[in-house]
Amino acid sequence: MKYLIALLVLVQIGLFARSSQAQVTSWENSPLNYQNSLLNYQNSPLNYQNSPLNYQNSPLNYNSTNGVYDNKGNRIGYQTQSPSGVTNVFDNNGNRIGYSPSKRNQ
Repeated sequence: MKYLIALLVLVQIGLFARSSQAQVTSWENSPLNYQNSLLNYQNSPLNYQNSPLNYQNSPLNYNSTNGVYDNKGNRIGYQTQSPSGVTNVFDNNGNRIGYSPSKRNQ
């Protein structure tokens, strides 16, 4: 019985290690990297550059060039780029819904 439990535990560890391999991401793309983090003020909606209160990001600005649209042509948000090169995607209320890491060589 002791060997059966040990075998079961080893199988579970093996399955966990196998499934976790698919989730590996590089440090440059990771949300844990401070450059991509929401805790970085450059990526924060509290930064006026990223705020929906900034007219450049406003859905009321029909000349805006940073809008993000769905397949039906409805504006779902806007994007801004931080000085470090990270592209931040916000919904129309200023909630960060995604990012694209910097394409610059570091």
